[in-house]
Amino acid sequence: MRPVLIRGLTAAAAASLVAGVGVFAATSASAAAGCRVDYSANQWSNGFTANVTVTNLGDPISTGWNVTWAFPGNQQVTQGWSASIAQSGANVTATNPSWSPSIGTNGSATFGFNGSYSGTNTAPSSFKLNGTACTGAPVTSSPTATSSPTSSPTSSPTASPTTSPTSSPTSSPTTSPGVRVDNPYAGAKGYVNPEWKAKADAEPGGSRVSNNPTAVWLDRIAAIEGTSDSSSNGSMGLADHLDTALAQGAGYIQLVIYDLPGRDCSALSSNGELGPNELPRYKSEYIDPIAAIEGNAKYKNLRIINIVEIDSLPNIVTNTGGQAGATAMCDTMKANDGYVQGVGYALNKLGALSNSYNYVDAAHHGWIGWDSNFGPVADIMLKAAQQSGSVNNVTGFITNTANYSALQEPYIQPTTTVGGQNIRQSKWLDWNQYSDELTFAQAFRTKLVSIGFNSNIGMLIDTSRNGWGGSARPTKASTSTDVNTYVNESRIDRRFHAGNWCNQAGAGLGERPKAAPAAGIDAYVWVKPPGESDGSSSLIPNDEGKGFDQMCDPTYTGNARNGNSMSGALPGAPISGAWFSAQFQQLMANAYPAL
Repeated sequence: MRPVLIRGLTAAAAASLVAGVGVFAATSASAAAGCRVDYSANQWSNGFTANVTVTNLGDPISTGWNVTWAFPGNQQVTQGWSASIAQSGANVTATNPSWSPSIGTNGSATFGFNGSYSGTNTAPSSFKLNGTACTGAPVTSSPTATSSPTSSPTSSPTASPTTSPTSSPTSSPTTSPGVRVDNPYAGAKGYVNPEWKAKADAEPGGSRVSNNPTAVWLDRIAAIEGTSDSSSNGSMGLADHLDTALAQGAGYIQLVIYDLPGRDCSALSSNGELGPNELPRYKSEYIDPIAAIEGNAKYKNLRIINIVEIDSLPNIVTNTGGQAGATAMCDTMKANDGYVQGVGYALNKLGALSNSYNYVDAAHHGWIGWDSNFGPVADIMLKAAQQSGSVNNVTGFITNTANYSALQEPYIQPTTTVGGQNIRQSKWLDWNQYSDELTFAQAFRTKLVSIGFNSNIGMLIDTSRNGWGGSARPTKASTSTDVNTYVNESRIDRRFHAGNWCNQAGAGLGERPKAAPAAGIDAYVWVKPPGESDGSSSLIPNDEGKGFDQMCDPTYTGNARNGNSMSGALPGAPISGAWFSAQFQQLMANAYPAL
């Protein structure tokens, strides 16, 4: 069973954690012969979020560890995760959670906390691991100042998109991946798919981003063994990718598990090869072979991250039973319980592997941000996890997969009022409780924990195409007193409608892959490889089961699901997953942070 870790605490619990507790003394914990600490912080006016990674450069520690330091100012820890944190005056001690007492030689442990301060927020100058000073390579860093009109000490701020990431899975030192960790992205180098890299490198300027880790999509049975055609999957199979990851010295690899029966019941461009009643085939010909390959002993030290079934479970809530987005296929998949049983089976088989980490797709704020969807989608996630035999088979959830929702909307939070009117009533927000992906992901995580998921679950956010940079990006709030005008002039997301999802014109690369960027967030990731099409602009016959969806046609004037808005799709797009050069060039041109 996966151990339970308190990643986030209520205000009352946080107060109990730090109030009146002295510094823990190093008792019988193993001695450390050397160490280094990476400390980074993102701050706002009177608060900050810090992430700490300690690397053991000495003998293995097996009976417990603690990291101690002294704040140079008046900083106070208010909330911690991945360690028990106590403070007395300026002195702080972070002690290992009960389930993780060991740090191997050259292994690492990562934890984080929120804090408050006034005046200056200078980073600690020195740290100790089990009483031994960490004097490895220079590792401490001053906090990175951030500025966001909507940030507050309780909103778990992240680094401002205007700053470069302070830590990236592509450059972090690889730890000991074979030991199960709370956050598989922390301290580990990500796998760079050589097939995607070759396509990116072939584009002018593509080498600027081609070394970022992206996910490998196993979107049909043939992708497991590999193909010899010219499709998006190229010729590499699952074992080929895993072997290449070992050769790269990667600490983790990301795989998209994506071939449910009746897949993507509310769309056509990404329909799959299996019919709605082919669950036995999904199990025996798709999941079982994947689990067998991932379970090969030679991959035991590789963290295998499975992104489980994009756009499946939320469809059962939002696109069934006569709702505006209902389809006959979604009704069928709800009736036969195929999505829940299929996801449950995948979680069970893949969750049994000691080095696997399962993240279930949880749509995005523009899909399930309304109260009528938010709770029911969380409930069906729990049902699928229980179908697997245990919620411990779920490491976390991912939002915004292959989508375009802005990471942060500094000027149009749902609490904003204009001319005495709340902007939730605007046509863009349409009474949604959320306006950006970070706020939504953190809130959805809290909801999932409250209904029965482990308190150590983490969230991923796909930032591969949600940057929305370029000249169209607002730099300040509108001065209009009309709700709709204010929102449309102030929003970072420049789509016609938040429900538009296919090859969006004007989109840009978002935050680069980055581990532990904010409270409750395991990583920003590029699960949808930039440059791979969402679907064809017109019907293109193919043998991959991928149809034509009008939402990918730039001339389409919309439907009830997108408020009868234009699709906003780019012209000339190939089938989903195929390389789309024009899109890739646009994403680089509109990247935010800029390249």
